[in-house]
Amino acid sequence: MKKINVYDAVGSVICHDITQIIPGKIKDVAFKKGHIVKEEDIPILLSLGKEHLYVWEKKEGMLHENEAAERLKNLTAGEGLSFSETKEGKINFIAQADGVLKIDKELLLELNSLGEIILSTLHNNMPVKKGQKVAGTKIIPLVIEEEKIKRAEHLINKKIIKVLPYRTKRIAVVTTGSEVYSGRIKDAFGPVIKRKVEEFNCEVIGQVIVPDDLDSIVEAIREWIDIGADMIICTGGMSVDPDDLTPTAIKSIGGELVSYGAPILPGSMFLLAYEKEMPILGLPGCVMYNDRTVFDLVLPRLLAGERLTNYDIAAYGHGGLCMECEQCRFPNCSFGKGV
Repeated sequence: MKKINVYDAVGSVICHDITQIIPGKIKDVAFKKGHIVKEEDIPILLSLGKEHLYVWEKKEGMLHENEAAERLKNLTAGEGLSFSETKEGKINFIAQADGVLKIDKELLLELNSLGEIILSTLHNNMPVKKGQKVAGTKIIPLVIEEEKIKRAEHLINKKIIKVLPYRTKRIAVVTTGSEVYSGRIKDAFGPVIKRKVEEFNCEVIGQVIVPDDLDSIVEAIREWIDIGADMIICTGGMSVDPDDLTPTAIKSIGGELVSYGAPILPGSMFLLAYEKEMPILGLPGCVMYNDRTVFDLVLPRLLAGERLTNYDIAAYGHGGLCMECEQCRFPNCSFGKGV
């Protein structure tokens, strides 16, 4: 930066905040760092006692904060994002549609470890709404060595942040249990599942209630596959009782069993399998009566088109304990934010 006479400063970029103080009335920033001086600013600057200013001096190999922020945005932002205007060297990343926010946490840490560069985000795998601010990037100083930005561009070999939009899916429900099938008790799973999937503009195309009989459960699952369901949710048989046949039935159709059990409370008796590309879920009983469970963590990712692995489920152990707040603030609380 260089020091110049205020009368010569029009068009220059101020290198630091300039504060206005009126005793008993105001103490605030009159001109922020990065402000481009205009002709009408000169009388105000003089009234603040600024006859000289420190302004940014363009030098070879140095980048202004706005230019650096633009390059960082281009480096780190993937699909599903729009952007604010560059203001005071910062660019906000904004979700273009409702979806799931995906963050490469390892690359994010590497980028922020370089120094003088920041990318700040919301939590990985967090459901976000269209128009929601999900991240912001800037450099700390007003100017930065271009070499540091080039180092970041060499280090980051893929996009760090993106939003996967939800896909509309046709969802079928298979409810097991002789007590429900016989009418001795009323099914409570169906209304909960319907309400939760409709939050994502998806449709429950039907629900079949079958007794605790392996062949009946297998037949019900196969019929939904033949009809063309995009997802099948099985309820009523996900515990350690020896006569709970749902896990056996799911394996019997020849699909890939990804996980039986999840480090999430409530919801540890969760099952995830795939028949080709179609997910089949086995839901534990807690889904009926807890506000938020394993189902609320996994469902958005499946509806965004992710194919989850056993590692994805295991990763929920960090952050997978619901505090069961008196008033649920999901997804703003910490539940599920460890992945």
